[in-house]
Formats: sequence, structure tokens, C-alpha cells
Amino acid sequence: MKKLFFGSFTILLLLSVLSCHIQRHADLILYNGKIYTVDNSFSVVEAIAIKEGKIVAIGATDDLLNDFITKEKIDLAGKAVYPGFIDAHCHFYGYGTDLLKCDLYGTKSFDEVLERMKAFSQTNKFAWNLGRGWDQNDWEIKEFPTNEKLDSLFPDKPVYLTRIDGHAAICNSVALRLAGITTDTKVDGGEILQSNGKLTGLLIDNAVEIVKSKIPVFSDQLIEESILKAQENCFAVGLTTVDDAGLGKDTVIALHNMQKEGKLKMRIYAMLSPDPATLNHFIKHGPFKSDRMNVRAIKLYADGALGSRGACLKKEYSDQKGHYGYMLNTVEYMTEIADEAAENGFQLCTHAIGDSANKVVLDIYKDHLSPENNKRWRIEHCQFMDSKDRKILGNNNIIPSVQPTHATSDMYWAEERLGKNRMQDAYAYKSLKDDANGMIAFGTDFPVENINPLYTFYAAVYRRDLNNFPEGGFLFEERIKRKDALRAMTISAAFANFEEEEKGSLEEGKFADLVILDNDIMKIDEKEIPLTKVVATYVNGEKVYSK
Repeated sequence: MKKLFFGSFTILLLLSVLSCHIQRHADLILYNGKIYTVDNSFSVVEAIAIKEGKIVAIGATDDLLNDFITKEKIDLAGKAVYPGFIDAHCHFYGYGTDLLKCDLYGTKSFDEVLERMKAFSQTNKFAWNLGRGWDQNDWEIKEFPTNEKLDSLFPDKPVYLTRIDGHAAICNSVALRLAGITTDTKVDGGEILQSNGKLTGLLIDNAVEIVKSKIPVFSDQLIEESILKAQENCFAVGLTTVDDAGLGKDTVIALHNMQKEGKLKMRIYAMLSPDPATLNHFIKHGPFKSDRMNVRAIKLYADGALGSRGACLKKEYSDQKGHYGYMLNTVEYMTEIADEAAENGFQLCTHAIGDSANKVVLDIYKDHLSPENNKRWRIEHCQFMDSKDRKILGNNNIIPSVQPTHATSDMYWAEERLGKNRMQDAYAYKSLKDDANGMIAFGTDFPVENINPLYTFYAAVYRRDLNNFPEGGFLFEERIKRKDALRAMTISAAFANFEEEEKGSLEEGKFADLVILDNDIMKIDEKEIPLTKVVATYVNGEKVYSK
């Protein structure tokens, strides 16, 4: 009887022990890695388990391999893993359609622009010759071009070539005629340049739209092909969410349809263009959210760009006396849009670069925001903000959304525009973060800058370009620590999108959006950071890119 009792007890004990180790099921386990969760503790773990697109466990390799039965296991062999990178400000759709145009990035003279356009025109079947990416600041003669040579090369077909920042363009005379532009044409918030009573073909800010509106649209097939190529390029650099700054109603719907069809797997945070058709549609229906599309923001422009002297300054440009840049919209109009956003539950994201434009936007914002608000209104770019105005950010929970590679691109000529004394308030990312209660979001503004978020990380932390210039770092006191830089392109960017509960860190219950790199950017020598490559990118637990 005693034997029977102890035998039964042993069996019950074994059953009890076994019941405590019933294994759960997963679709994928990544193990034996260095996984930066970017949670509140910035914890680092070895393994992660994924099921049905979500993270179901993180922890030690042995624990997860013992606790889960899985369809697939991947030994990371010590490689570093991060949350999928989020570009908090870009032009994903525009980048895609720009792939259909002549690439003018990196040209060193207007003659090189012309050579590329001649080659491009030989195979271009579109009704216009289009190009993007020139920057006169990279040329030996740092002056805006004129269109005499364009007219000579292309006397019959319209040509429209956008500057790198999208705030200026050079057109041939055919394009100007089609747009109805003459020497008498006037435009608010922009400029139509003339020389000796003749049009030069150079258009700045709002003047650009006059010609742009006359360009025929690409076919649906061409657009879809270009968007899928853009997605492929973005996945290859570890991007899993893009904040597309300024989309019309039809574009949002088209992108969402591609997502529903399973073609477009990129997650998109859509900032709406404030045109009446778009605003009326979405304000009528309210913010829209699916797993891959989030529509709850309005994109507004305050001023132009510093490179084309369109950024609106409090004091005149140091290299153009009497010129202060442009406000692209009136205070009344911007206040009206702010009213609509506040009344209908939409976030407001306003492009502001110059100190005058930033002050105007900050004043409009603080009139609509209480100190304890959770509206998360954003200022996009914040390239030059008066230090006296920065406190308004933190006092009203306004998020600075910046692009660190703008600093390393502009550093060669920014002081010419602003003068030495004003540079202390330019590209001041650390100060912006500190004055905004520690909150800052990073993007690239691609296609203005390269799409690679690792270049963003490098520029933020070391304030140098890919040539490792300058050796001491550009305005190095405004550098961001590595941990803060990683947060700014993951969890802080997710917070800026109201998405911190579902992405931006690798935690249980969140989307399995992650990137595996061939080097650990938190530890390697600084010069190796831009050379680091993506091994694999996952969205929703699905491998969407593999090296």
C-alpha cells in the first residue's frame, strides 16, 4: 500500500512538472543574437519568438527554444537586431515616381545636368523630359542656372528639372509657354526669375506649382511599378514604416488598395495635403487606421528651403541683402487649417525651416494647445529655430521632426546664408530634443536625402558626411547619443505617429517589424556605421528583404 501511494505521488508530481513545461507554438524564433528591444529599459536579449505577425516572447536563447515549438528557427550567430526603422518624414510616393525621371543627384555642374538629360531623352517615352536632384551649391559656380542651353537642346519638348529640395525648378521655354508664364506673371510665396527682362526658366517655391500642374500624370501601371521598386529599395535599408509627408486623397486610396491586395507591404503613416478635396473627404470620414495605413495627420507648409533662399528668416540673408525668404501660406490660412485639425482629431505637421517661419508656427500651435495636450503636433525640419522660441516646444508638447543628414548636406554653405552668429541655432538637434522634453523624431526627407537610415544615425551621432568631413564634426555640440539616435528612428518616431503601442520597440504584443544588421551600430567604430549593411528585414514576421 505504501509503495502504491508513493508511486502514485511520483506520477502526479511528474505530471505536474510536465504541465508546467507545455510548449507553446510559434512561427519563427530568432536566437543567439544581440537584440536591442528599445523598450523603456533599453534592454538587450538573445532571442525573439514570433507568431501570426506579432512578437509573443523575448528572452534568453535556451528559454525560448525550450518553451516553443516553432516552424522555423534562425541562428543569428551573434548578429545585432533592432526594431524596424521608421522614417518620420519622407516622400515615399514621390521617391517612387522620381524613379521614372532622370537622376540628377550628385551632378557637379549644369553641363553635367544637360549631359544626363540628353542621354535620358533618348529612351524617354513620356510627354515631358523630367528630372530631379540638381543642387547649384555643389557646383563650382554656385549660381542658379538659366535655360538657354535647355532651349537649344530641347526646342520642342517641355523640360522640367526639380532642384534637390523640391522648392525650385529649371524649365525650358516650351514648359513655360504651356504653363502660361510670361514676364508679367506674378506669384505669392515664390519667385519667377528674370534677367534683362527675359525669363530665365528658374522658378522658386509657389512658382514651381504653376508648371508642375501642367505635367501629365503617369499611367497607373508605371506608378505601381515605381512604388514597388521604391518599397524594395526601402526594405533593403531596413525601413519598415515611412511617414509620407503630403499625400492627396487619390494617392492615399491607391496606396491602401495596393496594401489590401498584398502588393504593398510597407507600413505608411500618411500626412494629408491640405487641398480641399482631400481635407473634405478625410475630415468627413475622420482618421483612418489599418495595420499598414494610418491617416490622421495634415501636412502644411510655412516657408521654403534654405538652399534656394526660400526659408523665411527674421533677419535678411547674409548672402542676399534685403531678402528674407518667403512664407508660402498666410497666417490666416494656416490658422484655419489648425482649427480644422484641432476640431476633427487630426495631427498637424508643418514644414518650417527659417526662424521666422518657426516662430509663426509655434505661435499658431500654442494658441491651439494646452500644456497637458496629447495632440502630438509636429514641426517638420526645424532647421533654424531661435533659441528663445524653443521653449515653446516643451511647454506645449510639440514634437520636432528633423532630418540629421540635412545638416551634413547643408554644412558647406549654410553659414553663407545665415552668417556665423546665427549658426548656433541651426541644425540644433540636441537642443531641440532637450527643449522638447526629450522627444525628437528622425527622418530623411528622401528623395531630398539618401533613403538609408544608417546615414541618419551617423549624421546625428557624429555630425559628419560620408566623406568623414569635417573631422571635428559640424556643430558637434549638437550631436545626439547613440541610444537617443536609435530611439529617434524607432520608438520616438512611432510615438510621433501615435503608434508606440504597436511598433517602435521589440516587445510582446507588438508587430514583428525588425531589421538584422551585419554590424552592431551601438558598439562599432564610428567610421564603420555608414558601411553597415542590412542582412534581413521583416515586416509582420515576414522576411521582405534578404541580403
